[in-house]
Amino acid sequence: MDSAAELKEFCKASGADIAGIADLVPFKEGWVTIPAGILLPYIRAVSVAIRLDGDIMDAIAELPTEPYADHYRAVNVALDRLTARIEEWITCRGNRSEAVPASKIEETEKLLGAVSHKAIARMAGIGWQGKSLLIVNPEHGPRIRLATVLTDMPLAPDMPIRQRCGSCDECAKACPAEAIRNVTAKGRYKSREEALVFNRCADRTYANS
Repeated sequence: MDSAAELKEFCKASGADIAGIADLVPFKEGWVTIPAGILLPYIRAVSVAIRLDGDIMDAIAELPTEPYADHYRAVNVALDRLTARIEEWITCRGNRSEAVPASKIEETEKLLGAVSHKAIARMAGIGWQGKSLLIVNPEHGPRIRLATVLTDMPLAPDMPIRQRCGSCDECAKACPAEAIRNVTAKGRYKSREEALVFNRCADRTYANS
């Protein structure tokens, strides 16, 4: 078994529902990270996802519910424990690694984390980026939470998968903030504003959090 396959098996045994490897070379120029040079020592990223509870998600009408808020926090804790284990697995094999928290805002004005978990997950083949900007996994849909581990371990990377939203506009019709522009991108969106009226989404989410 090669290192990438062995690591993915370890990820799933440690609690991940999905795991993939992203090549970081395309991220070295033009991608916003905080701090700016965080990717420089690394060549790969391990992207992991945990599936969200379907019953809890189905109970959301317009605003997040208290059970959802509790579930969101619990899944973030599980992801951070998972990435700590992955970091240790890689380090024990003589390579450098750095776990990126599942949900930590580094820049409050634009609501940015250290790296884009969604951008890395797309490159790692976890799913395609839907019109809502969420990663859509072929098996679990958009109901997943993501985390990332950066590494210099020379793992075989996965490939992005084809965008499959097509003419479907269900997410745009369902969005209570009417923030989704219903625009399809072939690979990635050039900016959040290309896909979303982002302030509508952020204002509604954080005003009620």
